[in-house]
Amino acid sequence: MMDKQFILPYEGGLIEKNLPAGILHNYEKIWTKIYPEALPASAAVADVIVAAINACEGRLFRLGLTTGATPALLYEELLRRYQAGEVSFRQVEIFSIDEYYPSSGDELQSRNHLLHEALLDRVDILPENVHIPDGTVPQAEVSDYCAGFDKQARGLDLLVIGVGEEGQVGFNEAGSNEKTRTRTVRLSYGSRKRQARHFGHDLSATPQSAITMGIGTMLSAGRIILMAWGEDKAKVVKAIAEGEMSLACPASLLQSHDHISLYVDTTAGSLLTRAVAPWLVGPCDWTPKLIRKAVVWLCETVGKPILKLTDQDYLENSLGELLELYGPFDQINIQVFNDLQHTITGWPGGKPNADDSTRPVPAAPYPKTVLIFSPHPDDDVISMGGTFIRLVSQGHDVHVAYETSGDVAVHDDVVLQHMDAAFQLGLADRFDAVKALVDSKVPGEPEPCGLLELKAAIRRSEARAAVRSFGLDDATNAHFLNLPFYESGGIAKKPRTQADVDIIKELICRLKPQMIFMAGDLADPHGTHRVCTEAALEAVDQLRAEGQDWLSGTHIWLYRGAWMEWELGRVDMAVPLSPEEVVKKRHAIFRHLSQKDIVPFPGEDPREFWQRAEERTQNTAAQYDRLGMAEYQAIEVFLKLC
Repeated sequence: MMDKQFILPYEGGLIEKNLPAGILHNYEKIWTKIYPEALPASAAVADVIVAAINACEGRLFRLGLTTGATPALLYEELLRRYQAGEVSFRQVEIFSIDEYYPSSGDELQSRNHLLHEALLDRVDILPENVHIPDGTVPQAEVSDYCAGFDKQARGLDLLVIGVGEEGQVGFNEAGSNEKTRTRTVRLSYGSRKRQARHFGHDLSATPQSAITMGIGTMLSAGRIILMAWGEDKAKVVKAIAEGEMSLACPASLLQSHDHISLYVDTTAGSLLTRAVAPWLVGPCDWTPKLIRKAVVWLCETVGKPILKLTDQDYLENSLGELLELYGPFDQINIQVFNDLQHTITGWPGGKPNADDSTRPVPAAPYPKTVLIFSPHPDDDVISMGGTFIRLVSQGHDVHVAYETSGDVAVHDDVVLQHMDAAFQLGLADRFDAVKALVDSKVPGEPEPCGLLELKAAIRRSEARAAVRSFGLDDATNAHFLNLPFYESGGIAKKPRTQADVDIIKELICRLKPQMIFMAGDLADPHGTHRVCTEAALEAVDQLRAEGQDWLSGTHIWLYRGAWMEWELGRVDMAVPLSPEEVVKKRHAIFRHLSQKDIVPFPGEDPREFWQRAEERTQNTAAQYDRLGMAEYQAIEVFLKLC
């Protein structure tokens, strides 16, 4: 496992040192602890668990746990503490909060199996002290079974659980109330679709029901810790911590507990008031980016462009400290207006022979060698297709590196259609052989290698067609890296290793780019974007440490767009797109036919990627317009990492 963690650069914010807890958590109904990353947050939760276990004497310590992606790092940390002799589980009684129904504990996807694999089989807990809902209980007996489990599980010493994207805790979905007990529940279509990733993305193989501990049972615990990591949890974290109690967000019902806390990383906590508008909470570290963020927020709050803001607008919206330090108000207005205006450029590679003193990209050298890293074979055109087109048309030597094959994102029917097309064109008839490969698949297990090779070939051909559509030489300037971490044959990926980094290092050294673009999405539901970016950043760091001095002239830019967009307070470069370029970008996205119409992994947004991309870039243009800038059809935005 590599150590490099992708963390967005610090850009100012609330000064929390010596700030009374009551002020810090003033807007929060569940006090929230924010950590830079999931790893230190998980370590902090482990501290609480270990201390509580060690402080409990003379009886079993009763601990409630959950499975899933959220507690994975926590279990690794608890295992490390156990191996170091810091804690024993012999006097611990574990209660798992849910299980698929029906489900055998031997099935790889079962909660029983996952919890044993992640923790229980690796520590000294006694088997008789492990309580996991039994998914094999006959339907005629399951209600009585749930009542008995609930009686045992009430009054836990500590309950530690992750929250779902819509505020689920366990399998308590929207509509669950604070009186619910351990029971069987019918899983919603949305939940089944999310859980289907554990069943080979086969919805028909995904259980329709589950056994879950109820909200009322959870509330009986002596202490509750909630956990959430990543940008895709940001909206629900805000709803849980600062919103009203609502049946639509079951975790919010836990606000009534007297001893509850929420642990999040920076990205999951990014929509909390102390992150969005820290000046409403207390004194701030006023960096230039934070000043811009505050002014943009003020414009949206009062409905005015930057140059129409008044002294009273600042005072009435808790920005008096900003006025005192950097006022008067009209000076702040002009400073931020110019700052934001200078992010806009029609020359993303730098305008040759031009004064670049206020431009985001230097004029020289020209042309530049540009390397675009694309985690999947379509992220380049989805997220920065317009800028890609500009860079090519303006004469730069642009290369794109597709970091993973994206093979698992191709439907079986698409492969069969390609096989049939090959036969109809007079090529070999492999339809029946490929159909046999498809039929041999086992839900939850890696796909056959031969089938994955065909899917990867389809993704490669689509990527080549997309970049050819706007003039890139796909034979020399499109690179398919096939990073090993991705090639597991299933949805769960391997840890990234030096082998992944070495592949990236070789390409960077060969091209020696002056500009590198990487994915900055932290909300990617399958995690590939983050792993790819961390591997690329690790490669750059290692090359610098190895004395590759030419990297001092290389700048790294982060794009978004597939899942969400950069907020204007962070933007370093904004590239406006003409109506014609928007259409060219759309047509490039259309070349990815296997991802068209039916998006294999859409997350919570059911729209196709081209629709999401166009809406986001048009919304960004509209934001610039409302702030008093020129009006554009669409704008792609980037953050400069270094």
